[in-house]
Amino acid sequence: MSTLAIAQTQIKQMLSMQDAMNSRVSDAWRDNGYEWYRAIWAECAEMLDHHGWKWWKHQEIDVPQVQLELVDIFHFGLSLRLMTGASVDNIAQTLAAELAENSSESDFKIALESLASAAVTNKAFDATAFTDCMRLMNMDLDELFRQYVGKNTLNFFRQDHGYKEGTYIKVWNGKEDNEVLADAVSTLDSSAEDFQQQVYQALKAGYPG
Repeated sequence: MSTLAIAQTQIKQMLSMQDAMNSRVSDAWRDNGYEWYRAIWAECAEMLDHHGWKWWKHQEIDVPQVQLELVDIFHFGLSLRLMTGASVDNIAQTLAAELAENSSESDFKIALESLASAAVTNKAFDATAFTDCMRLMNMDLDELFRQYVGKNTLNFFRQDHGYKEGTYIKVWNGKEDNEVLADAVSTLDSSAEDFQQQVYQALKAGYPG
């Protein structure tokens, strides 16, 4: 299978998972007018703080946290693309091509501002700017896929265990669930057909509730 075909397969799976997660929140999510673009630029601001931008003080880049914010933004980007009404196949084909490209931008902050600008100005998800941000944080599509499936599965797990009702336990034996997730995902094969199910079962095995 070619690199492009693998990318399309991964993106189609993520689109399907995003639709399922959005539908879990609301069956009519496509008709509710959620401002996904606003969620993108708000996350961009949070990400900039994790990256660092203040010239008057020493700051170190928190790469894992920046990557996690990129994964969150991809959730919103997928939702925006699904909102267009295009087929999953067409969206996957377009996104795979866009994620295979990048500009020559070498400054993460500028790439991030391009991503935020498209969200604010055009209410759109700029996949090329997103790819620049990934590249500058040493993140490829495989890593995005691995982290996306993990976070999406955790979101489902939270919903299944009382997140909406306020009974969910977020700290598991001294670790936040995101940390438990990262540990679990790092030991699993993201190319396995049942990768998502394996992640869920690993979370279920470690949940203290």
